[in-house]
Amino acid sequence: MELREELREELREQIHISPDRLDALNAVLVDAEMQVINDVLAIVAKYGTPAEINAKAEQAMQLSTLLQQVEQIRPDYIPQLHWLKEQAENQAFISIADYRHQILADAAANINFADAFAVTLEISACQYFPWIIAAAEQVIARQELLPARFIQVRNMKEQEADGDLVAILAAMQLIGASFVATLDTKGTDGSNIHLNGPSTITGYFGGVGQPNAHALQWLDEYLYYYTRYGVQQVLNLNPGTVLLGYLLHRLGVNIEFKISVFMGNDNPYSALWTLLTAKLFARDDGSTPLVGFNWSNSVDNDTIERTAQVRQALGLEQQVRFEHHITETWKSIVRQPYNRRDELLALADHIPNISAKHEGGDPAIERTREHPSDILDYFRDKSEIIAAGDWQHLTLNFLDKLDAVNQTAQALTKRGLAFVAARKLHR
Repeated sequence: MELREELREELREQIHISPDRLDALNAVLVDAEMQVINDVLAIVAKYGTPAEINAKAEQAMQLSTLLQQVEQIRPDYIPQLHWLKEQAENQAFISIADYRHQILADAAANINFADAFAVTLEISACQYFPWIIAAAEQVIARQELLPARFIQVRNMKEQEADGDLVAILAAMQLIGASFVATLDTKGTDGSNIHLNGPSTITGYFGGVGQPNAHALQWLDEYLYYYTRYGVQQVLNLNPGTVLLGYLLHRLGVNIEFKISVFMGNDNPYSALWTLLTAKLFARDDGSTPLVGFNWSNSVDNDTIERTAQVRQALGLEQQVRFEHHITETWKSIVRQPYNRRDELLALADHIPNISAKHEGGDPAIERTREHPSDILDYFRDKSEIIAAGDWQHLTLNFLDKLDAVNQTAQALTKRGLAFVAARKLHR
């Protein structure tokens, strides 16, 4: 046994990386002739210095700036935003204490809810501004919760033109929630030859993402929406654009991103690789733009727990949130029924900084719907959805997801576990 331990220590030494390898890496990064780096710097320069870029974004994300743009593009949204603000100020939304009492009665006062392990409530995909108002009306009527994190997978140019983008960004500030957009340069425009439905399914394993120049186009698009509208967090689904996000942040641009479920991090070693690079490219103050790490739908709790040890050892526990799907769309992404709520409950008392993402309604609800949730609906034009008569169907799908969020909050509360809901609404 003693010899075996000695052997293990010897093998560990073989894994150790010599510091001079870092010199070789830096030599590539600072090489004035290195085209892949020069291409990045050229795109950044289009928008100014990092300080100038951040200043533009800070101005763009001011609530007054966003409301001014809503007034110009969609003045009919202004009364709804004012209503949302008034409801928040009038405390129409249930407080955390009242919510807990509603579920646990007087017993709630005797439970020590551990905020250090509070689970962030998350919903996806919030495509349209009217859905936020419908959700707010529903939770007020039912005395339920709006989540603290909203993910969106909608055509950016379409929502820029129809005013939903600025209205949603304003709404997120009013309710105290984070928001993640998905850029258009994600390879779904025909550039990725592996995306052609079932006929090319095996190609999925060898070429998912943003081919060739799309990585740089993604960077350009990111800086456009960051400086013009203050879109700070975006979905990231390709190793190349993840690296570009690290580089952009290290240059001094204060962006953040969430790694998508489509990245396929489904074991501790893919996660180890992701977290090691996050640490490698962190700023000198230790900060990283990787604020959301969405697991593959196939991971189990053992994988999450093992990776939590890595996250803690790298000093990333408070920065990198583990995000995991509790529910998924009924169609087009996973085998159903899919519900990971019980597994979340088993983690939530000892793994900090977890987000419970709800991409579908609970299976018992979804199977009854005339039009159950379908991830392919994310890629439809709004005009086509309306013309097909599916607007109400998709709105109901979103409200089903909201119901799933509240089912999770209720389950956590019954276990004496804490959660994070929209911060300016549920105090």
